[in-house]
Amino acid sequence: MKNPVKGEWYKSSRSGKQSDCVEVFHSEDMTKVRDTKDNGRGPVLEFPADTWTKFVDSRVWES
Repeated sequence: MKNPVKGEWYKSSRSGKQSDCVEVFHSEDMTKVRDTKDNGRGPVLEFPADTWTKFVDSRVWES
């Protein structure tokens, strides 16, 4: 996994061009994911940083 942007929300590089976008936020020990179209008002999923790294490195979406 590339070095993630820390301390700010950014659009995922895996997001599409329409409304199927997610934003990601990395801190030292946590990664958060939210739906872009909710403008920061919707639910936020939180994952321990090491779990997120394992998910990204697995490339499971390419199966």
